Amino acid sequence: MKKITKSLTVLLLATSIVSPSVFAKSDQAKESLVAVGDSIPFGYNLGQNNQNPAKSAYPYLIGASEDLRVRNLGIPGWQSEQLLSALQTDQKYRQAVIHADYVAITIGNNDLLQILREAGLESGGKQPQFQQLLMQKLLNDDVFANIAAAIAETRSLTDAPIVLYNVYNPFQLNDPLHYVADPILPGINQAFSALAASNENVYVADAYAAFGDNQAEYVIQNDIHPTAAGQQVLADIGIAALGLD
Repeated sequence: MKKITKSLTVLLLATSIVSPSVFAKSDQAKESLVAVGDSIPFGYNLGQNNQNPAKSAYPYLIGASEDLRVRNLGIPGWQSEQLLSALQTDQKYRQAVIHADYVAITIGNNDLLQILREAGLESGGKQPQFQQLLMQKLLNDDVFANIAAAIAETRSLTDAPIVLYNVYNPFQLNDPLHYVADPILPGINQAFSALAASNENVYVADAYAAFGDNQAEYVIQNDIHPTAAGQQVLADIGIAALGLD
């Protein structure tokens, strides 16, 4: 019996010497980041086929920088109502958030783009009518109520820190829409700041200020989605907002 015990002890010691990873922290033991929202966390137009989230999207960049497991639940085309519904009823989303150590929310961009398109069509290109319709639609839309409810639903599932991304100007400097969007985005982003301030442990990542007028570098040409460099900027401000830097 003593020989058997001694042999097992030697075997265990030898194994630990040969395979120190036995005592290493497993991937499952890492803290996790869950990203929800639209095509921006998905990394749209950065991957080869847009069938799966791009590994150069900001959630994965945060994960690589801060040694976090990442669950990327961004869905291209989603508006605020769809995210809210998923958080309320989709068990995949709910369970992911329940087990998250950090949550990133990027939503509202598609709602706002739809409002912009509708105001443009209905105004027939007439600037005074366009501005009036744009402001009217912004005031009457449910986008901010939906985002507020999505934050509340997230908070009901977890007390993890939440980073809420506001809206950058997606239009290049040579696009007239850049100068249509720029005057109204500060007011829109004040609403994002108010939503964060009215909830515990919710922090704004200021994409608008971070991108500034650098769309040529940070936004894909003839597109509205971030370049790889833009995604890195989003990762950096997310890390800073969560206090991980």
